[in-house]
Amino acid sequence: MKVVFNGNICIVERGPTDPKFYGIVNAAGESRFLYHLKNHLNKQGYDLIKKRMHKDGHLGDKMQQYLRTRSKKSKFPHICLYNNHWAINGLDEDFNKGEAVLFVEYNIFD
Repeated sequence: MKVVFNGNICIVERGPTDPKFYGIVNAAGESRFLYHLKNHLNKQGYDLIKKRMHKDGHLGDKMQQYLRTRSKKSKFPHICLYNNHWAINGLDEDFNKGEAVLFVEYNIFD
């Protein structure tokens, strides 16, 4: 898994040994993808958690999930990463084809 941040875009490229993620019910495939991405980024020093968007008060689908910095006290940039084409297809589908693109918001606690 190769992750590249370019402005407000995060590109996640699938390597030859990376797993593929499947599951439509309850967005299981995208959930597993975000879980693996979270673990990958946290090993690099990020302090991210995976949450359902509506539980943080966002007007999103009850199944849509995203990654965000754990708290204001976290040292790394305060960011959130989400699928901005959720209604069209899942990040797991994009990643399985070779590349997933997530939208990035910075300074989320300001």
